[in-house]
Amino acid sequence: MKLPENLIQKLEIRKQNNALRQLPSFNNLVDFSSNDYVGFSRSEAIFKLAHHYLIENEIIQNGATGSRLISGNHSLYQIAETFIAEFHDAESALIFNSGYDVNVGFFSAVPQRNDVILYDELSHASIRDGITMSNAKSYKFIHNDFDDLERLILKFRNSNIYVVTETVFSMDGDSPNMEELVALSEKHNCYLVVDEAHTLGVFGEKGEGLTQYLNLHQRIFARIMTFGKGLGCHGAVVLGSTDLKEYLVNFARSFIYTTGLSPHSVATILVAYQHLDIEKINIEKLRQNIVFFNQQKNLLGLKPMFVRSKSAIQSAIVPGNEKVKQLAQQLQDKGFDVKPILSPTVPEGQERLRFCIHSYNSEEEINQVLEFLRDFVF
Repeated sequence: MKLPENLIQKLEIRKQNNALRQLPSFNNLVDFSSNDYVGFSRSEAIFKLAHHYLIENEIIQNGATGSRLISGNHSLYQIAETFIAEFHDAESALIFNSGYDVNVGFFSAVPQRNDVILYDELSHASIRDGITMSNAKSYKFIHNDFDDLERLILKFRNSNIYVVTETVFSMDGDSPNMEELVALSEKHNCYLVVDEAHTLGVFGEKGEGLTQYLNLHQRIFARIMTFGKGLGCHGAVVLGSTDLKEYLVNFARSFIYTTGLSPHSVATILVAYQHLDIEKINIEKLRQNIVFFNQQKNLLGLKPMFVRSKSAIQSAIVPGNEKVKQLAQQLQDKGFDVKPILSPTVPEGQERLRFCIHSYNSEEEINQVLEFLRDFVF
């Protein structure tokens, strides 16, 4: 059956703007595009250990599919959630199927009709989708601008206020001043919610995330950790009080009305966390590569192109969809998988090349891709 005409027109507009999204094909290029920061998704050891864990504990036979509130809450969930809560020094942990499910479930369920949500203007689409589904009023503040945030807080001082940000922003790779944000939230009795999707496995001695690394985690209402980046596997978790966990189990629709993760998926999460706890070589190598990338872009005169970042995400601004796609193709032709980020994913004029740094990238690869970038730009 033919697609409705109004939908065809929307696709044509995307094509005219050189902004049509397409699924990428598999390639053997040097990886500067995936979020597998510490290389866990390619770890044969983690895959095998997860399988052996299931067999040794006879969990495969006892695992069932279905909502966790009906038949899908196999015994491994409690083991994994207990381990994760202890790892993150949190009172409780609740696993969801994905980071998107967490954000949609949390923000649509927790803030109530007379509450107010104040969120960073560059917050991820999953956060904004959840906020859209909420009955609370919502307002965005200027990116990492806490004067603007406090202006809004004072405007709604008589309401319950949820302040929402990310510890590393997915498109820019930058971070807010978390000490200042925590202090501001406490000053006005706000509920601070942070998405740490891109800090798990990256910041902290064991990759525990930015707020825990800064010893601010006990002063935050809810932390959201996504496993599809630093852990290289499916799922996500909300860290918070036991009361928050109980509330989400009862009211978060993306938790209630979905099939729980399979035993193998939960075992993989648990084993990946155990590897973070004992395997620090990859985390340290990632840190070294991030430092080396920043040093080389400075030495090669590329610093003005890049958004300031000390994370594994490094973004070079190249305005214009056509221009950034062409530049990305040139780098891919040289053997480096660097992806262009187009508008409307980012604002028009803020199109960029997004470099993701990994523990398994060599210094030679980092230097080469930046030298090619310099040659193509200058």
